[in-house]
Amino acid sequence: QVQLAESGGGLVQAGGSLRLSCAASGRTFSTYAMGWFRQAPGKERDFVAAISWRGARRYYADSVKGRFTISTDNAKNTVYLQMSSLKPEDTAVYYCARTNSDYVPSRAYEYDYWGQGTQVTVSS
Repeated sequence: QVQLAESGGGLVQAGGSLRLSCAASGRTFSTYAMGWFRQAPGKERDFVAAISWRGARRYYADSVKGRFTISTDNAKNTVYLQMSSLKPEDTAVYYCARTNSDYVPSRAYEYDYWGQGTQVTVSS
């Protein structure tokens, strides 16, 4: 079992920044990659960013490239999502997820453990 706990969400004005954290606990040694997804009301859960556990590979959705940065702190078993230049359309519940696949996937069904989510609201 792997437990994931997100934090760092909140309300921010457009153009502002937030840093989300996702602390992993449990059987994390089998983790290959971590991802961030988001889901706005009435919409599907969308890929945001993903990173291999040692940080060698990183991938981003086109909508966040240049604005968001994903990183890991292996000593703390934590993955971060630094979000800058936030826009109202970034408003969503953000989820972190883990996969033990031998690659870094961008599809939600390829992740086997999920956190509870943290709300990010960007006001215009």
